[in-house]
Amino acid sequence: MEVNIRTLKAEDLQELVELYSHLNPDDPATDADTMSLVWEQTEASGTVEYIGLYIRTKLVSSCQKVVVPNLTRSGQPYCLLENVVTLTDYRNRGYGKQLLKHTIEQAWSEGCYKVMLMSGRKEDSIVQFYRRAGFSENEKRAFIVRRDSA
Repeated sequence: MEVNIRTLKAEDLQELVELYSHLNPDDPATDADTMSLVWEQTEASGTVEYIGLYIRTKLVSSCQKVVVPNLTRSGQPYCLLENVVTLTDYRNRGYGKQLLKHTIEQAWSEGCYKVMLMSGRKEDSIVQFYRRAGFSENEKRAFIVRRDSA
């Protein structure tokens, strides 16, 4: 099967939004103007990109990669991954792990000293997925505050 992993472009936005419906099915739809604005901000940032795994011409898995400039660690940046998702019918086939491996290798090539992600999912299968991809849940603790609870 032909697999291609690449940085997504503006013309991939609609397909990415459709893929995100498999991430948080209960999320309300984002209007087209907001999507376009967010995409423009992403492209202008120079530090945020969306990485997609395609099978032939179908986007089946994606994640958002943010490389953060850093004044510690001798100026080495760090990388945050967010919104890791694979189409429901394509899960448990290794595509998500392949995407993460590729994205982590990109972060290393960009000089990042660590790659972090958080997941609100608590199912053992998700925890095992991230462990198999090389992540440890024992190294740091996440603290989150949300606008509606501050």
